Amino acid sequence: MKIIRPLAATVVAAALLTGCSSADATTDAVKPKGAKGTGINIGPDQNRIHEEKVSTIAAQVPEAIRKRGTLRFGASADASPPLGFYATDDKTRIGSEIDLATLIADTLGLKPEFDEVSWENLFVGLDSSKFDAVLSNVTVTEERKEKYDFATYRLDNIAFEAKKGSGWKVKGPEDVAGKTIAVASGTNQEKILVDWSKQNEKAGRKPVDIKYFQKDTDYYLALQSGRIDAYLGPNPSVAYHVASAGQSEAIGTLSGAGSLIQGKIAATTKKDSGLVDAYAAAINHVIEDGSYAKVLKRWGLSGEAVTKSEINPPGLPKV
Repeated sequence: MKIIRPLAATVVAAALLTGCSSADATTDAVKPKGAKGTGINIGPDQNRIHEEKVSTIAAQVPEAIRKRGTLRFGASADASPPLGFYATDDKTRIGSEIDLATLIADTLGLKPEFDEVSWENLFVGLDSSKFDAVLSNVTVTEERKEKYDFATYRLDNIAFEAKKGSGWKVKGPEDVAGKTIAVASGTNQEKILVDWSKQNEKAGRKPVDIKYFQKDTDYYLALQSGRIDAYLGPNPSVAYHVASAGQSEAIGTLSGAGSLIQGKIAATTKKDSGLVDAYAAAINHVIEDGSYAKVLKRWGLSGEAVTKSEINPPGLPKV
């Protein structure tokens, strides 16, 4: 199966442009229009959750990095709420990946440093040892395991998003037969949707009417106007849009690898760098003390939580 990077959906802009959410100027919170509560904090002052250093775990970090005192993270420069994007000041990077990387660095007694680069340069940075780790929605694959080590921290899921109150749930191919569904071209979710459509035709059911749009805002406008029945995208983006816009709902989730295997997102480091055990131990520590769950909850990603960090688990198979 070809592994293609998911669409980087700028759903903050999408929510605002569709007129279904608002940002509170006082709290820098994005929330459904008219909703009570503070909503999702997208301001530069994040009041980020922090950890205390755990000496026994920190001791697993190679000596050269301990002496340096910093943990250098590569981060994708794309705006992809809620994973990584800019706050309302347009210069402070925020998101779930930033929060989780900070928890790991805190546990290891190191100061996190983030360098934003293009997707391909994340791996170039690992290869050259410019980065100690990448926490940027990287899926574990068998091909990548040949060059990198992985410590998992989140499930890799995709989700169907429909208009609120649709009364429709998606569990398998038969549930999308004859439906009009939008998806981004060149993504794993497109491949799964095309495969499901073919399965429906083979079973004598109607195929899926697949639609493509150029911009993220177009998907949501089409959804609200009824031109499409649903949008299939990365679960984090769908979850964030549902929480911030308030006019849609997630009607089904599945592994980003389809029925083959449960996809998993992991902290990625250069193979044999000596860091993966420390990452896994730090992630397991924050899972156990509850700070991990708090981070996922604040960004609407509780459904992608793992109970334990795995080192180099089975990944998506090679093509």
